[in-house]
Amino acid sequence: MSAFRHIFKPAQLRHKTLRNRIVFGAHTTNMAEDGYPVARHTEYYRERAIGGAGMIVVEPMPVHAAAVLTRGNFRHSDDSIIPLFRKVTEAIKDNGAVAIQQLYHVGQHGDADNSFHANWSPSGRPSYHDSDGSHTMTGLEIEETIDGFVQAARRCKEAGFDGVEVWAAYHSFIDQFWTPWSNRRDDRWGGSLENRTRISREIIDRIRRLCGEDFIVGLAVSDEPDVDVMLSRESIAEIVALHDRTQDVDYVTCGVGGYFDFYKLMPTFLYPEKMGTDLSQILKASVSHALVTAEAHIRTPENAETVLGEGLSDLVSIVRGQIADPHLAAKAEEGRPEDIRGCLSCNQMCWGRRSRDYWISCVVNPSAGREWEWGGDRFSPTETPKNVLVVGGGPAGLEAARVAAERGHQVVLAEAGHRLGGAFALAGKQPRRAQIADLIAWYERQLAKLGVNVRLNSFVEADDVAAHGADTVILATGSLPADTGFQKALPQFDDLPGLASGNVFSAEAVMAGEARPGKRVIVLDEGGNWKGCGTAWKLAEDGHDVTMVTPDALIGKELQRTAADFPLRRALSRLGAEFIVESAILEWTAGGARVVSLLTGEERMIEADTLVTATTNVAFDSLACELAERGIAFTAIGDGVAARQAPYAIHDGRRVALEI
Repeated sequence: MSAFRHIFKPAQLRHKTLRNRIVFGAHTTNMAEDGYPVARHTEYYRERAIGGAGMIVVEPMPVHAAAVLTRGNFRHSDDSIIPLFRKVTEAIKDNGAVAIQQLYHVGQHGDADNSFHANWSPSGRPSYHDSDGSHTMTGLEIEETIDGFVQAARRCKEAGFDGVEVWAAYHSFIDQFWTPWSNRRDDRWGGSLENRTRISREIIDRIRRLCGEDFIVGLAVSDEPDVDVMLSRESIAEIVALHDRTQDVDYVTCGVGGYFDFYKLMPTFLYPEKMGTDLSQILKASVSHALVTAEAHIRTPENAETVLGEGLSDLVSIVRGQIADPHLAAKAEEGRPEDIRGCLSCNQMCWGRRSRDYWISCVVNPSAGREWEWGGDRFSPTETPKNVLVVGGGPAGLEAARVAAERGHQVVLAEAGHRLGGAFALAGKQPRRAQIADLIAWYERQLAKLGVNVRLNSFVEADDVAAHGADTVILATGSLPADTGFQKALPQFDDLPGLASGNVFSAEAVMAGEARPGKRVIVLDEGGNWKGCGTAWKLAEDGHDVTMVTPDALIGKELQRTAADFPLRRALSRLGAEFIVESAILEWTAGGARVVSLLTGEERMIEADTLVTATTNVAFDSLACELAERGIAFTAIGDGVAARQAPYAIHDGRRVALEI
């Protein structure tokens, strides 16, 4: 505990004492079924409470029909939800954490696809969520919405929650009333600061009077200094101080970003860490009663200890870090932070799945969202230990070997190369992606602690498998670049015309240092993900003149779901990269590429020295074929079955190890 003395100092929050200052903050898990919390919810939150979080803020509850935003939102305005939420609150509180629920309304930024309701807002401004407009609320509709917040808080109290967090962040409904740009009203709800804050003060006052003194009330705000129409930090501090005077608000959470700049709201690795502290330190100087929580890209206990130690906040919210490792707090308190599996700040399975309206999970922790099914991030020991051979040290093999060893099996991991990680390790060499290298180092530490026999430079053939005599054989042999230049946009060509001209390399070869690209490089990116985009970024950083060609309408199409595409394009543009979209390469020549527009059929020549291909890989399954022919039993996982991305490989690894 000496290394984290600030984190593990208890905090008093009205009638409750938090066992530590780590919060598992609100985020939409999108797990509801027919609007009700289910076992998937209960066990997800139970796992983080077991893992040591001091306070858990359960995902937002819409307070009105106009507030519904996702398929997995909870039912609003419905008391039938209360008994089911008791299971969630009991799971949290029985394991030592304080249970809060966030109450939200997105105002003008709604989603009619899910709500089938007009967006309601102070002044009818347009949605930044989609292309819809919004309805200017009448006085009666404002009162109806205030009552929606209050009745939602009542349900929370009856369900056993210790309090609620009123959402006023990211230019949501309440923030829209606070902000002059979105509040053009000339009645008692607009104009002066007193009028613009009337709605939030009414909500909080009525919640306090209905729910009593032994009920925590929090307020969530956010910082967006790069957007002129948003409130300044000083204005937010003035508003928070106004609410603090009554001592009805017990804590304030400071996020970053919002609907005007959604990319900061869930900041990826393209952004700096500890982003919420610029606002939190200002708010700490503005309040006398409320505790202040810093939130946004505080990934690790070390981050949290620094923030608290420097007096930048009273509490810290670590969300994605506790999705990645639900036992983050407990491991830090036990003095073993090196055992914490770090978040990659990639957003691929948390925000990325939520953006597609699925329930969330995690790249590095496939048990996230499956705790009810897999028993969380804790593994029951096997009653029948077996001799397990894992072939391949990429993400699938690493996870299979780790979990099998955790369960008590004797594991040999054979990797053909000189290091672990497979192609995933190459991704860790791309700009700002060193967290991948940290993850592989974590696997190395865990395998060593668990006694896994790791054999590098060990290419395994069918005779080797037969001679090993393992009880269980797991093939995680990965995939390889096709090296044909095949483009899905031009399926009539199995091979890229002109491939024999030379100076054509895969993205993997470039990142592995096996290729020497010339000054002028074309990156053919069919995936729209980090393989092509990150390689192009690396080449541009190293001084190459980069032109990206993609059949998609924009560079980084697949990165849209992770809120990383615009920051990535901005970084590439600042390095001088050129983008050619909705196009394909008809022919590669010694002087460059003949590129065709998929829209018009127009052709043009792009001069270049080197072509780098980021296209779909093919499974490296020759060993699987040999074993199948010889009747030797095995299970193939990861890219060795079909080329996919890292989360599915890690998922395969954990699943098969749990089945042994």
